Amino acid sequence: MDKDKQSEFEPISEEELIELVLEEQRKALEKEREKRLSGVSETKKKPKSVRLFAWIMAVMLAFSTFAVIFEIFSIPAIEFIKTSARLSGQEDIQTYKQAVVEIQTNDGKGTGFAVSDDGYIVTNDHVIEDALTITVIFPDEQLFKGEVIESYPDIDLAILKVEGEKLPYLTLADSYTPTLNEPIYFIGNPLYFTGIANEGKVIDYKQLSDWDEEVIMLDAPVYRGNSGSPVINKEGQVVGIVFATIDDETYGHVGLFVPVDLLQEKDISSIRK
Repeated sequence: MDKDKQSEFEPISEEELIELVLEEQRKALEKEREKRLSGVSETKKKPKSVRLFAWIMAVMLAFSTFAVIFEIFSIPAIEFIKTSARLSGQEDIQTYKQAVVEIQTNDGKGTGFAVSDDGYIVTNDHVIEDALTITVIFPDEQLFKGEVIESYPDIDLAILKVEGEKLPYLTLADSYTPTLNEPIYFIGNPLYFTGIANEGKVIDYKQLSDWDEEVIMLDAPVYRGNSGSPVINKEGQVVGIVFATIDDETYGHVGLFVPVDLLQEKDISSIRK
């Protein structure tokens, strides 16, 4: 999985900045008190150096706060929010989004999507691996307790079940063969957002060193939290499931998805019976 990049140096924390400002204020007040006790009258304003330092500390505190915000919500992240807003105006995307769920565990969150109206959910195995509790949240804010029915660590997929009826769901394609630059949609819960619709283009198959099966590369803005997102073709069928990102020698930073064929080979229709 794609790891968060660490800064080259550790910036001063907000708490440390506050402590520095308070310490300088304390020193200034202590100095003023000593002067008063010694009988020295002080009617002038605080020295410019003290006021300048306090001002610099305030600016640094504000900058530190904004730096954290920009680290979380980078320019590419802002762009995918704009794309989601545009796509979400489409009637088909609105329909797809109703079946895409947020999966919360004691370790974090990910994405999944319903494949039947009676509560069968597809997600990544790593999203629910070792989870003590699984909560499945639909866009209409219906909450369900999720139960793991099947897991397939070899292809990083899992099937969950929630106790629901007449739930919105997506249709799985029977099989899928990638076409270079084929446009697709995918919907998920990246970073601190939920229900983000986005688009991209299919690249080609990719053989990972620790996988027996080939996966497919995707030229699209895939982020942490997109794990389990359905990849949807122009016909409205799910052709794959997002599970990771990598830095490819030829194509650079790309998303990866499990082709729907590998899920269909598990004969999930029999699981639902």
